[in-house]
Amino acid sequence: MNESSIKIMNRSFNILDKRRASLLQDEATVKLKERVKKIRENSVSHLHPLLEKAQETLEDNGIEVILAKDAEEAREAIYQLVKKEKIVAKSKSNTAGEIQLTEYLETKDIEVLETDLGDRIVQFDNSQPTHPIGPACHLDMIKIADIVSDEFQREVKAEPRAILDVIKKDITGKLPQCKVGITGANSVAAEDGSLLMVHNEGNISLLTMLDLHIVLVGIDKLVPTLEDAVSVVKLETIYATGKNVPAYMNVVSSPSKTADIEQILLKDMYGAKRVVLIFLDNGRMKALQEKEKCLWCIGCGACIVNCPVYTTIGPDFGYLRHLGGRGIVMSYFIDNDEACFDSGLYKCTLCGLCTIECPMEIPVNDMLEDLRRESVKKGIYPEEHVQIKNNLKKRKSPFKPET
Repeated sequence: MNESSIKIMNRSFNILDKRRASLLQDEATVKLKERVKKIRENSVSHLHPLLEKAQETLEDNGIEVILAKDAEEAREAIYQLVKKEKIVAKSKSNTAGEIQLTEYLETKDIEVLETDLGDRIVQFDNSQPTHPIGPACHLDMIKIADIVSDEFQREVKAEPRAILDVIKKDITGKLPQCKVGITGANSVAAEDGSLLMVHNEGNISLLTMLDLHIVLVGIDKLVPTLEDAVSVVKLETIYATGKNVPAYMNVVSSPSKTADIEQILLKDMYGAKRVVLIFLDNGRMKALQEKEKCLWCIGCGACIVNCPVYTTIGPDFGYLRHLGGRGIVMSYFIDNDEACFDSGLYKCTLCGLCTIECPMEIPVNDMLEDLRRESVKKGIYPEEHVQIKNNLKKRKSPFKPET
């Protein structure tokens, strides 16, 4: 990521910081934060029974459930559902980014229509998203206009409405070709068998109306009730966007149905004929055993906004769509020790700002310190550290002698 993109990203982060400043101090937000913290702690500590309950209630509601132990299983399950399609529509999903779903489907000659404006811009630019909610915040208006102009081979003015209109026309023009919509879910209510999705653009509403609605979600998104789910996503919205509530909250509890004719249940009215939920483990059960608190995350991205490392080097500090220090912790469980090292294990300053900014107060720096300790035992650490260690042993100083 170049210096110009870093500056633009940080300018976006500063705007977000100012927008949410008063909200974070509001008494209602403070109480909501306390409530959600208890919900997430309780949910993660009871993840096994919640997963069993969710599978039961979701299937009772008519939603098909697939359990995927890793990225490969999740990708294969989705491919089997969409392999006859030439194009599928997709909303913003950090879990889909985690398993590199778009890239995988494209290798199978299936076009993926990103319907989120930011994700569509990043897709055109072939760059990395820089915030879980605002993936294109590293691009300014002039750059975005250039990207869109190149994509459509015509001049697009560097003006928000002009850019939006061009991309919107492209997406809405292709949507009628799509029979499959792929989304994530912000929270899953186990006892109700309901999936909660939040968005501002309205695109998820459109995708839930396609013939097949595929939902990919990490098992860590489980909570007991729909009321709990709403509390979680409301806090996520406040921290992620500086707004009290999102424009839309979609609750999906079954495929489309009606009982308006003599209370006879009929499926396939206006919305999806099938809803298929793929629960992704991908290291989360392992994390539950070793670093349970890293699963408290609600996905707001607050941890990276003031991170001195992330605001200096961007998404090179993180793992796929898991950005910043918490992403590095997740890389250890999703992938392996080497991936954790390559994601920036030794780049963190251990300052703890991520924990201070996090509404769940996840102690990321403590986790990274533990992982560093383990990596040293396995002989995985920067080469420079060997020289420093030798200098300390020989000269009682970390510095090289003057030559």
